[in-house]
Amino acid sequence: MSDFTLDWGREARTGVAEAVLCAPKTPAQIAAILGEAAGRGGRLLLTRLAPEQHDALPADLRARLDFDPLSGTAILGGPHRGAPVEGTLIVAAGTADLGPAREAARTLAFHGHAAPLIADVGVAGLWRLNEHLERLREARVLIVAAGMEGALFSVVAGLVSASVIALPTSVGYGVAAGGTLALHAALSSCAPGVTAVNIDNGFGAATAAIKILRAARR
Repeated sequence: MSDFTLDWGREARTGVAEAVLCAPKTPAQIAAILGEAAGRGGRLLLTRLAPEQHDALPADLRARLDFDPLSGTAILGGPHRGAPVEGTLIVAAGTADLGPAREAARTLAFHGHAAPLIADVGVAGLWRLNEHLERLREARVLIVAAGMEGALFSVVAGLVSASVIALPTSVGYGVAAGGTLALHAALSSCAPGVTAVNIDNGFGAATAAIKILRAARR
């Protein structure tokens, strides 16, 4: 008897498929999960998969995975089929925020959502954000990834009518406290309508966007 039970009905029930959090798992446990999923021809999203965990998997399973080291995500079963759902745009303050931002993008892609990513538009040079203002205002949901003081959340939310999901990242030093300052900035934003997820939680930001757009289509 296996020590795991995959929830294959979760997407039909909630709109978001189960993902496998790999950080606390051994390569043997991850391999067993992948083996079951592959055996039934299922698609599966893996998050927080470290390169050393990936490299320790059997070669036949590694060959089946689309692995992205930057985001720590892997996809089993190939890309989502069908026309992508439009409406989400991801904004990253700097290249240092791209790990969580790409986790969000990959989670959205797994679920069949198009999610363009605009990077390096932080408040240290607001002219860079202004160059993309028209695209920002066309989006229905914006995921904004930022660390340091998290100022970008409020700046973006003050410019657009779309739902803004703040994705605080653990970028920064000193009082940035591993993303805590950015999280507090999101929670205390004076720009109305900012929703915050936990630090570095690109998966959570993406699933929130999926649920917002799913509700809007009803």
